[in-house]
Amino acid sequence: MANLFDTRRYLTDFDAARTGHLLTDVLVIGTGVAGARAAIEAAQFGDVILITKAVAEESVTRYAQGGIASAMAEDDSVEQHRDDTLRVGAGLSRRAAVDLLVREGPRRIAELIEWGIHFDMSAGAHGDPSSPRRPTAVPYALTREGGHTANRILHSQGDATGRELAETLLRKVRATPGIRIFERCFLIDLITLEGRCVGAVTYHPKYGHQLIWARQTILASGGCGQVYRETTNPPVATGDGMAVAFRAGAELADMEMMQFHPTTLYVAGSSRALISEAVRGEGAWLVNRAGERFMQEYHPDAELAPRDVVSRAIVDQMARSGATSVFLDVRHIPKKHFEQRFPYISRLCRDFDIDVARDLIPVRPSAHYMIGGVLAELDTSTSVPGLLACGEAACSGVHGANRLASNSLLEGLVFGTIAGQTAGARLGDAEIPRLPARLRSENPKSSRTELDLVDIRNSLRSLMWRNVGIERHPDRLTETREIIEFWGHYVLDKTFDDAFGWETQNLLTVARLIATGAAERRESRGVHFRRDFPEDASGVPGTHTVLQRAREALRVATAP
Repeated sequence: MANLFDTRRYLTDFDAARTGHLLTDVLVIGTGVAGARAAIEAAQFGDVILITKAVAEESVTRYAQGGIASAMAEDDSVEQHRDDTLRVGAGLSRRAAVDLLVREGPRRIAELIEWGIHFDMSAGAHGDPSSPRRPTAVPYALTREGGHTANRILHSQGDATGRELAETLLRKVRATPGIRIFERCFLIDLITLEGRCVGAVTYHPKYGHQLIWARQTILASGGCGQVYRETTNPPVATGDGMAVAFRAGAELADMEMMQFHPTTLYVAGSSRALISEAVRGEGAWLVNRAGERFMQEYHPDAELAPRDVVSRAIVDQMARSGATSVFLDVRHIPKKHFEQRFPYISRLCRDFDIDVARDLIPVRPSAHYMIGGVLAELDTSTSVPGLLACGEAACSGVHGANRLASNSLLEGLVFGTIAGQTAGARLGDAEIPRLPARLRSENPKSSRTELDLVDIRNSLRSLMWRNVGIERHPDRLTETREIIEFWGHYVLDKTFDDAFGWETQNLLTVARLIATGAAERRESRGVHFRRDFPEDASGVPGTHTVLQRAREALRVATAP
C-alpha cells in the first residue's frame, strides 16, 4: 500500500490555465515576528505579497508573554549570551547561528525602539536602574529567566511583549511601500517547477483558488503546537508551513524537538493559558501538592533551571503524588508589584477566582515551541531553491535541543531580517515565469470511508500528548506512527475544499514527522527524553535528524 504522506504532492485540484494568478517579487508566508520583519526588509528590493490564513494580527507572536533576550547591560556581553544559548542547547546548537543571533540582537532591538516599541523602563514598578540588583547602562528594565546568567530580558507592558512587538511590526509593514497584505489567504501548497519553488497555491474565501508566482518565497508560518492536546499555542498553529515544505521536497530537521513550557494555568475544563517564565524570574516558587518546594532536588538553579528540566520535574512530582498539577507560589511577592509586572496574568487569575496574594496558582506543562522545522542555512536558504525559511517554521540551529527562554522573538527578528536581505539579493537570479506554466493537479476521487475530522484531530492530539510528549518510549513511538499512518490512509486520500480539512491533513503530516524523529533519536538530549535512554547526552556533540520526502518515500538521515 502506497504511503500517501510520501506520494501526495498537492492537497487540492487546480489547473493553471483556469486559475487566477498573482505575480510578485517576494512572497512572504506568515505575519508573526519573522514574517513581518522579512517583508519589511524584502520590500527594500522589490514588491512583496504578505499572506496569512487569519487576520494579520493573529499570530503566535501576539501571545508571547515572555520578552526579548539581548545583551544590553554593563555586566553582560554577547559572548555571555552566546555561551548561555549554547549551554542550554545541549550540544545541538549551531555555533555560527548562535553567534549571528547574539551579535545582531542589540541592533534589531535598537531598530524596534526607533520604530516606536515601548519597552518597560527601569523606574517605578521595575526598580531603580542604579540598583545593584539590575546594573544597566540602558533605561530599560532587564529581567532574568531560566537558563540565563544575566538580566537581559526586555519586556513590554509586563507580560504583553508579543502583542506590542506584533503591533509595532505591523504598523511598520503597513507604512512600507510595496507590501500588500492578503488576510484569510490559506497556503495550501508551494509550487515547484523543476525542483525550484516559484510561489504558492492559495485559497481565499472571496477569490477562491489563486496561484501566487514569486521569484523568492519566504516561509515564516510559525509552529505546530496544535498537534498536542495541551498547548500554549493559538488555533492557527497547525504546522501548515512545515507540511507544505515537506510535500515540496524540503529537508526538515529535529522535528522531535518540541519544547514544553513548564507552567501553563491548569483549570479542568478550560483551555490552557501560559504563565510566563518571567513569573519565576521575579521570584515565584514551584511547590507540590503538599506545599513543598521541589526544584532544588532536580537542578542547582531551582525554579530558573532550563525548561526541559523544569517540565520533567513537574511531571515527576505529578506522578509521585497522583496530582493533576503542581503550583506556583507568588504569595511572598507584593500583590501590587505582581499586578503591575504581570497585568495579563493577574487578570487571568482573577477570572478563575485565584487571589495571587492568598492562593496558589495550579500549573502543568504544555507544548509550546517547535525547535525543529525546515532546515535553513545561515542566510535562511533551504534545500529547495527559491525557498527561504525563518522563525519557528525553520530549524536555524540556534536553539539546539532546548531553546533558551526569550530567544525566539529575537530569532524571528534577526533571521527574518536576513531572509528579507537574502530574497532581495537573489531577485536578479530568478525570473517569474513570463506566462503561467502549464501546471495542473488532479487527485483521484477517493472511494474510502470518510472519517470525522473533528474526531481525528482530537484523537491525534491526545495520542501525541500521551505517546510523544515530555517522556517517550520506543514501543509507544512505533504504535503512534502506525496509528497516524492508518488515519492518513483515510484522510490524505481526500480532496477537501476548506481550511479545516487542509489543516487536518497538515497536522497528521507534522505529527508523523515528529514521531519519526523521536523514534530515530535514540538518546535523551534537551527537550527529547527517551525512557529507554535516560542518561543525559548533552555533554557530547549531537547530530541532527533530517527528514525529507524523496522519490515518494520518507528519507531519514543524520547530519553533524
